[in-house]
Amino acid sequence: MKKITISVFFAIGALLLIGCNNHFRANEQRLQPMQQSYQGILPCADCGGIETSLFLNEDGTFVLQEKYLQGKEGDSTFAEYGNWARTADKLVLTDNHGEKRYFRPQDKNLEMLDRSGLPIESTFNYQLKPVKQDLPTTPMALTGMYKYFADAARFTDCTTGKSFPVDNTVALQQGYSAAGKAGGEPVFVTLNGHFMLLPSAEEGLVQKTLVVDGPAKFDANQRCR
Repeated sequence: MKKITISVFFAIGALLLIGCNNHFRANEQRLQPMQQSYQGILPCADCGGIETSLFLNEDGTFVLQEKYLQGKEGDSTFAEYGNWARTADKLVLTDNHGEKRYFRPQDKNLEMLDRSGLPIESTFNYQLKPVKQDLPTTPMALTGMYKYFADAARFTDCTTGKSFPVDNTVALQQGYSAAGKAGGEPVFVTLNGHFMLLPSAEEGLVQKTLVVDGPAKFDANQRCR
Protein backbone atom coordinates (compact mmCIF):
# COMPACT_ATOMS: atom_id res chain seq x y z
CA MET A 1 0.00 0.00 0.00
CA LYS A 2 2.87 2.35 0.85
CA LYS A 3 4.51 1.71 -2.55
CA ILE A 4 1.25 2.49 -4.37
CA THR A 5 0.89 5.77 -2.45
CA ILE A 6 4.43 6.83 -3.33
CA SER A 7 3.88 5.98 -7.00
CA VAL A 8 0.67 7.99 -7.12
CA PHE A 9 2.46 10.95 -5.47
CA PHE A 10 5.25 10.95 -8.08
CA ALA A 11 2.76 10.56 -10.93
CA ILE A 12 0.78 13.61 -9.75
CA GLY A 13 4.01 15.57 -9.35
CA ALA A 14 5.09 14.73 -12.89
CA LEU A 15 1.73 15.84 -14.28
CA LEU A 16 2.00 19.14 -12.41
CA LEU A 17 5.48 19.74 -13.82
CA ILE A 18 4.29 19.02 -17.35
CA GLY A 19 1.38 21.37 -16.85
CA CYS A 20 3.67 24.15 -15.57
CA ASN A 21 6.08 23.63 -18.43
CA ASN A 22 3.30 23.79 -21.01
CA HIS A 23 1.94 26.94 -19.37
CA PHE A 24 5.38 28.54 -19.52
CA ARG A 25 5.81 27.71 -23.19
CA ALA A 26 2.36 29.05 -24.01
CA ASN A 27 3.36 32.44 -22.60
CA GLU A 28 6.61 32.62 -24.54
CA GLN A 29 6.59 35.05 -27.46
CA ARG A 30 8.79 34.38 -30.42
CA LEU A 31 10.52 37.59 -31.56
CA GLN A 32 9.82 38.43 -35.17
CA PRO A 33 12.10 40.33 -37.57
CA MET A 34 11.23 44.02 -37.76
CA GLN A 35 10.69 46.36 -40.67
CA GLN A 36 13.89 48.33 -41.29
CA SER A 37 12.50 51.86 -41.50
CA TYR A 38 9.52 53.83 -40.19
CA GLN A 39 8.24 57.36 -40.59
CA GLY A 40 5.50 59.63 -39.22
CA ILE A 41 4.74 63.08 -37.82
CA LEU A 42 4.60 63.05 -34.02
CA PRO A 43 3.11 65.77 -31.75
CA CYS A 44 5.19 68.80 -30.78
CA ALA A 45 4.43 71.27 -27.97
CA ASP A 46 5.94 74.33 -29.65
CA CYS A 47 6.12 73.49 -33.37
CA GLY A 48 3.91 72.14 -36.14
CA GLY A 49 4.96 68.53 -35.53
CA ILE A 50 8.07 66.36 -35.52
CA GLU A 51 8.67 64.53 -38.78
CA THR A 52 10.33 61.39 -37.43
CA SER A 53 12.29 58.83 -39.44
CA LEU A 54 13.62 55.70 -37.71
CA PHE A 55 16.07 53.31 -39.36
CA LEU A 56 16.77 49.94 -37.73
CA ASN A 57 19.96 48.43 -39.11
CA GLU A 58 20.49 44.68 -39.12
CA ASP A 59 23.70 45.09 -37.09
CA GLY A 60 21.62 46.23 -34.07
CA THR A 61 22.19 49.97 -34.55
CA PHE A 62 19.66 52.67 -35.33
CA VAL A 63 19.54 56.15 -36.82
CA LEU A 64 16.75 58.45 -35.67
CA GLN A 65 16.13 61.67 -37.58
CA GLU A 66 13.73 64.32 -36.26
CA LYS A 67 12.66 67.34 -38.26
CA TYR A 68 10.90 69.99 -36.17
CA LEU A 69 8.37 71.64 -38.47
CA GLN A 70 7.38 75.31 -38.39
CA GLY A 71 9.32 76.20 -35.26
CA LYS A 72 10.24 79.74 -34.17
CA GLU A 73 13.29 79.63 -36.45
CA GLY A 74 11.72 77.55 -39.20
CA ASP A 75 12.36 73.85 -39.74
CA SER A 76 15.23 72.27 -37.75
CA THR A 77 16.59 68.77 -38.32
CA PHE A 78 18.56 66.59 -35.86
CA ALA A 79 19.77 63.00 -35.93
CA GLU A 80 21.12 60.55 -33.35
CA TYR A 81 22.70 57.12 -33.39
CA GLY A 82 22.79 54.17 -30.99
CA ASN A 83 21.76 50.57 -30.32
CA TRP A 84 18.31 49.03 -30.61
CA ALA A 85 16.99 45.93 -28.87
CA ARG A 86 13.69 44.04 -29.04
CA THR A 87 11.92 42.56 -26.01
CA ALA A 88 8.71 40.53 -26.16
CA ASP A 89 6.56 43.66 -26.36
CA LYS A 90 8.84 46.69 -26.84
CA LEU A 91 11.50 48.20 -29.05
CA VAL A 92 14.18 49.95 -26.97
CA LEU A 93 16.49 52.59 -28.45
CA THR A 94 19.61 53.57 -26.48
CA ASP A 95 21.48 56.62 -27.80
CA ASN A 96 25.14 57.59 -27.34
CA HIS A 97 24.31 59.34 -24.04
CA GLY A 98 22.64 56.25 -22.57
CA GLU A 99 19.17 57.79 -22.91
CA LYS A 100 16.40 55.35 -23.83
CA ARG A 101 13.30 55.65 -25.99
CA TYR A 102 10.55 53.09 -26.19
CA PHE A 103 8.16 51.96 -28.92
CA ARG A 104 5.77 49.04 -29.21
CA PRO A 105 4.63 47.19 -32.33
CA GLN A 106 1.03 47.91 -33.35
CA ASP A 107 0.25 45.62 -36.28
CA LYS A 108 2.84 46.78 -38.85
CA ASN A 109 3.33 50.18 -37.20
CA LEU A 110 5.39 51.37 -34.23
CA GLU A 111 3.77 53.38 -31.44
CA MET A 112 5.94 55.69 -29.35
CA LEU A 113 5.74 55.16 -25.58
CA ASP A 114 6.61 57.55 -22.77
CA ARG A 115 10.02 57.81 -21.07
CA SER A 116 9.08 54.97 -18.70
CA GLY A 117 8.03 52.66 -21.52
CA LEU A 118 4.30 53.07 -20.85
CA PRO A 119 1.53 53.95 -23.34
CA ILE A 120 0.81 57.66 -23.82
CA GLU A 121 -2.81 58.52 -23.01
CA SER A 122 -3.63 60.99 -25.77
CA THR A 123 -5.85 61.51 -28.82
CA PHE A 124 -2.83 62.65 -30.85
CA ASN A 125 -0.99 60.36 -33.25
CA TYR A 126 2.11 58.65 -31.85
CA GLN A 127 2.54 56.02 -34.55
CA LEU A 128 5.23 55.56 -37.18
CA LYS A 129 4.39 53.63 -40.34
CA PRO A 130 6.72 51.32 -42.30
CA VAL A 131 8.31 52.96 -45.35
CA LYS A 132 11.18 52.41 -47.75
CA GLN A 133 13.74 55.21 -47.62
CA ASP A 134 17.48 55.81 -47.66
CA LEU A 135 19.57 56.54 -44.59
CA PRO A 136 19.48 60.27 -43.72
CA THR A 137 22.46 62.48 -44.46
CA THR A 138 21.91 64.68 -41.40
CA PRO A 139 25.23 64.92 -39.48
CA MET A 140 25.37 63.13 -36.12
CA ALA A 141 27.85 63.65 -33.29
CA LEU A 142 30.04 60.54 -33.04
CA THR A 143 33.05 59.50 -30.99
CA GLY A 144 35.25 56.51 -31.67
CA MET A 145 38.62 55.12 -32.71
CA TYR A 146 39.94 55.92 -36.19
CA LYS A 147 42.78 54.10 -37.88
CA TYR A 148 44.38 54.39 -41.30
CA PHE A 149 46.51 51.71 -42.92
CA ALA A 150 47.30 50.62 -46.47
CA ASP A 151 45.10 53.30 -48.04
CA ALA A 152 42.07 52.19 -46.03
CA ALA A 153 40.45 53.86 -43.01
CA ARG A 154 38.08 52.42 -40.39
CA PHE A 155 36.08 53.93 -37.56
CA THR A 156 34.97 52.00 -34.47
CA ASP A 157 32.11 53.75 -32.69
CA CYS A 158 32.45 54.12 -28.90
CA THR A 159 28.72 53.77 -28.22
CA THR A 160 27.89 50.64 -30.19
CA GLY A 161 31.31 49.06 -30.66
CA LYS A 162 30.54 48.68 -34.38
CA SER A 163 33.29 49.19 -36.93
CA PHE A 164 32.80 50.76 -40.36
CA PRO A 165 34.93 51.74 -43.34
CA VAL A 166 35.39 55.49 -43.74
CA ASP A 167 34.96 57.51 -46.91
CA ASN A 168 38.39 58.97 -46.30
CA THR A 169 39.58 62.51 -46.99
CA VAL A 170 42.96 64.26 -47.02
CA ALA A 171 41.94 66.23 -43.93
CA LEU A 172 41.29 63.02 -41.99
CA GLN A 173 44.65 61.55 -42.99
CA GLN A 174 46.43 64.74 -41.96
CA GLY A 175 44.64 64.84 -38.60
CA TYR A 176 45.50 61.21 -37.98
CA SER A 177 49.18 61.74 -38.86
CA ALA A 178 49.37 64.82 -36.65
CA ALA A 179 48.24 62.70 -33.67
CA GLY A 180 51.66 61.04 -33.81
CA LYS A 181 50.59 57.40 -33.99
CA ALA A 182 52.12 54.81 -36.29
CA GLY A 183 50.09 53.65 -39.27
CA GLY A 184 47.41 51.16 -38.25
CA GLU A 185 47.20 52.31 -34.61
CA PRO A 186 43.74 53.54 -33.55
CA VAL A 187 43.35 57.17 -32.46
CA PHE A 188 40.37 58.63 -30.57
CA VAL A 189 38.35 61.06 -32.67
CA THR A 190 35.29 63.28 -32.24
CA LEU A 191 33.41 64.13 -35.42
CA ASN A 192 30.11 64.79 -37.12
CA GLY A 193 29.12 62.30 -39.78
CA HIS A 194 26.44 60.19 -41.40
CA PHE A 195 26.23 56.73 -42.94
CA MET A 196 25.77 55.78 -46.58
CA LEU A 197 25.76 52.57 -48.58
CA LEU A 198 28.78 52.91 -50.86
CA PRO A 199 30.49 50.42 -53.23
CA SER A 200 32.80 48.00 -51.47
CA ALA A 201 36.12 46.55 -52.65
CA GLU A 202 34.18 43.52 -53.90
CA GLU A 203 32.67 44.30 -57.26
CA GLY A 204 28.89 44.65 -57.31
CA LEU A 205 28.52 44.93 -53.51
CA VAL A 206 27.84 47.87 -51.23
CA GLN A 207 28.74 48.43 -47.58
CA LYS A 208 27.66 50.75 -44.79
CA THR A 209 30.27 53.52 -44.76
CA LEU A 210 30.89 56.53 -42.53
CA VAL A 211 30.98 59.87 -44.33
CA VAL A 212 32.55 62.63 -42.23
CA ASP A 213 30.91 66.08 -42.29
CA GLY A 214 33.33 68.88 -41.46
CA PRO A 215 36.53 68.82 -39.38
CA ALA A 216 37.40 65.99 -36.98
CA LYS A 217 39.22 66.35 -33.65
CA PHE A 218 41.88 63.71 -32.90
CA ASP A 219 43.19 63.02 -29.39
CA ALA A 220 45.96 60.44 -29.01
CA ASN A 221 45.67 60.49 -25.20
CA GLN A 222 42.03 59.46 -24.99
CA ARG A 223 40.16 56.21 -25.63
CA CYS A 224 36.59 54.95 -25.62
CA ARG A 225 35.29 54.48 -22.08
